Amino acid sequence: MSAGMRQMPAKHRLVVASNRDRADVEGSDIEHLVHFLETGAQSQSPLQNAFPLIALAFSNEGEAELRGGLAALRALGTIPEIPIQRVDATSREESLALVRALVEGGVGRLARFATSVTSELAILRREREALLENYRTLEDAFQARNWEPVAEIFAHDPYVDPKDEGIGQLLATGYVEQLLPVSSHGVAGIALHLHSVPRDGGELVVMLGYVESGEGVAEWTVPYAQVAAGWNFFALPRACGGGAMTLRLRVSTTGTEMVGLSLGYPIASERYTARSDAAHADLDLRPLAFRVFTGLAGVRPGRMPNMIAPTALLEGHFIEDYRLAVELLSQIVDVSVTPVVPEFQTVRFLEHEHAVVCHPLPSGISAGTIGRAVEPGTISFSASAVIDHPQGAPAAVSFLLAPTNSNARSEVAELARKGAAKPSAFFSGWREVTAQQAININFQLDKPVREPMDLMILSRAVTDTVDFSWLKVSGFRLVKQSAGASHVRQ
Repeated sequence: MSAGMRQMPAKHRLVVASNRDRADVEGSDIEHLVHFLETGAQSQSPLQNAFPLIALAFSNEGEAELRGGLAALRALGTIPEIPIQRVDATSREESLALVRALVEGGVGRLARFATSVTSELAILRREREALLENYRTLEDAFQARNWEPVAEIFAHDPYVDPKDEGIGQLLATGYVEQLLPVSSHGVAGIALHLHSVPRDGGELVVMLGYVESGEGVAEWTVPYAQVAAGWNFFALPRACGGGAMTLRLRVSTTGTEMVGLSLGYPIASERYTARSDAAHADLDLRPLAFRVFTGLAGVRPGRMPNMIAPTALLEGHFIEDYRLAVELLSQIVDVSVTPVVPEFQTVRFLEHEHAVVCHPLPSGISAGTIGRAVEPGTISFSASAVIDHPQGAPAAVSFLLAPTNSNARSEVAELARKGAAKPSAFFSGWREVTAQQAININFQLDKPVREPMDLMILSRAVTDTVDFSWLKVSGFRLVKQSAGASHVRQ
């Protein structure tokens, strides 16, 4: 019995040879691995159960046939280019043994492993489909019994006190926090009442997190144009599960326009009154006007009026937003790179407005740097900008985050020369700003910064004139996050 008869046919043939060399392959150890290209390969049928990795030629005629046949296969674009290896008759047995060892050894093991992974992936896909079908069945059962997917369990209605001054300025320069007087288990979203909403010029920032661990749940950053006067429902993608904990709500805004966040009736419990990092008369024993909605833990809540999805999920991260302190802003240093020497101060700090002015010049880049302003873990940055003169010429504004050990003026010069920042820095890109309307600049990083960084505020001209182009930047808000237990906030 020949060696070829003793071999079982291979499931996938990984070697190709010309039909002219069939006699050299038949009876060898690799016969079961070889697919033969017929004479006249241009008219041959497509490969079946074959994925050739190498082509073997035993004669000049066979090699010529292979080249023609492989050229026809390449035209189909279904397999990569196959190398042709000439087999010498004097070392035929050794060469074929080596080919079999490589194909059935290393390549075979990889093929079997890939097949196993594919099979397990198919099983996982079927299990996932079955799990989703079970969820659909469960939701259908809830709807059949008329169980509400979302139910209101707590509410503080809005109340207007004649002595109220409004907390819009407090939201723009700081934040307001509110503990929720319900367990976190099953909470599907919260609603906030706004008694007035500007058309544009800012964003409402709402953050929800756990008190006990400091872990964040979700954050909503919503332009004023997307919120409405009245109740706005901030929904979670799934109702909170796990153990029961206390939830803390934090609200702030960006931009120059003031939003009218409503307060509720005075209450006796100081624990559940609204709080801020700065004293404000309106917050005296007053909670926010809010509602809490619950549903089935882990299930998506139903649709609600004025429903707003979260901008980011913060599960597993400890989050904290912070503002740049006055002491830090006042330390801004002029690092402009420009051939023009102006008669006025290009970069300066406005103490009474907590703002920075960066006046562009006819050529080059005006820039101011604040050392170590960006804390480790920072993931996003926002500020508002406007030309602070009714007749001011438009300008372009941007922000640059650079390592603390770098030369600030060199960083600006690199940006001016190449139009791009160094790899170690983060550049927000240029935004045009005018005197007609303030703009919000949001700078989201791909990943949190690891070390403290310097913040640079940059401006440049966009027209032939920079007359009265007093570019004012304010409302600096930064958000940092981390996954370590050492950052738990109580």
